[in-house]
Amino acid sequence: MNHSLRQLRRALRAAAFVAASAGIAAFSPFASSAHAQSREVVIGYQDMVVPWRYAQATGAVEKATGYKVTYRKLGSGADVVRALASGSIQLGEAGSSPIAAGLSQGVDLSLFWILDNINDAEALVARDGSGVTKIADLKGKTIGVPYVSTSHFHALVALQQAGVDPSSVKILNLRPPEVAAAWQRGNIDATYIWDPVLAKVKQNGKVLITSGEVAKGSGKATFDGFVASRQFERDNAAFMAGLVKVLADTDALYRDHKADWTAASQQVRAVAQESGAAPADVPASLALYAFPSAAEQASPTWLGGGKQSGAAQSLAATAAFLKTQGTIQNVLPDYSAAVNPRFAQQAAR
Repeated sequence: MNHSLRQLRRALRAAAFVAASAGIAAFSPFASSAHAQSREVVIGYQDMVVPWRYAQATGAVEKATGYKVTYRKLGSGADVVRALASGSIQLGEAGSSPIAAGLSQGVDLSLFWILDNINDAEALVARDGSGVTKIADLKGKTIGVPYVSTSHFHALVALQQAGVDPSSVKILNLRPPEVAAAWQRGNIDATYIWDPVLAKVKQNGKVLITSGEVAKGSGKATFDGFVASRQFERDNAAFMAGLVKVLADTDALYRDHKADWTAASQQVRAVAQESGAAPADVPASLALYAFPSAAEQASPTWLGGGKQSGAAQSLAATAAFLKTQGTIQNVLPDYSAAVNPRFAQQAAR
């Protein structure tokens, strides 16, 4: 190995960061270049119950763009951000909390679509028999949440609002399937989680507060976003435009024809298949979210407006809170550089 190559590798290693709570790996400047112009893409997704699963199941992106698309199911937003940073995926779904954490830690990603406004689709639920009937009762109890997720963020905010010191609660880092298993065994007293696990724990649990209520009380809203490696986004603009058009059209199909999305419908069966939810639970789960139109996304409410955009402000507020909790070390002066309204604007025309 020659001297300059050794120096380069040392520099890359030195630039790597380790986020123990998020498990996010360093961004590699070479990660996405192999996929540039190759007309192949790997998209990381989670188990959220959203209309986009229907497009995923029907191959709509492949048909619209001509790209070969591989979908990789990942356990959490932190996993998605880590995979983006390493280059093993080029696009992925993550909540506003892991997006804020990743950006704060130097991951070179772009938020180009709001998958959903979480609203009441995430909730803090206490298990029947746990002795917990209100948030204040969680002192000394055990909560299972995926670390650095939007639900982890809102769990901390909810505890703070209720006057409960988070350090007085045992918070376990569990991915959704692990939450379901721990709940069934009685190993946790509460969880802050999303569907399909939320629907399961509600069957023998009490909802203490939802993310919609936390946002209303604190001003700290959460969302799920679609993010891309910025290099992939730059090199594959036509693909990005085609993907966002599919996302916008699928959300509109749901918003404009909700009555057609019944448990027996093709759309709901597809969503259930991709997310792991029971078809009977899907219509109620979808109703808990809000899915902004392309025009709304392009506006300052979400992606438009630079530093004043709703997304940039939400990411900044989330990062500031995560820093106070010791989850991340740095807060950027401006998160708008990572918010890209361009493709939403094109889809809204």
